[in-house]
Amino acid sequence: MREIVHLQTGQCGNQIGAAFWQTISGEHGLDGSGVYNGTSDLQLERMNVYFNEASGNKYV
Repeated sequence: MREIVHLQTGQCGNQIGAAFWQTISGEHGLDGSGVYNGTSDLQLERMNVYFNEASGNKYV
């Protein structure tokens, strides 16, 4: 198992981090509340790289 450590420090780091997660969410077909709205099977196959499935078919 591999771990990804993501660290945001300071105002600039938090702004870059927010943009990063917005981009990653969009690339994986997730809306702002963590619900999958994508159309690709590949998105679902790779979802576990950054996200874990929670109850109610939401990803966190």
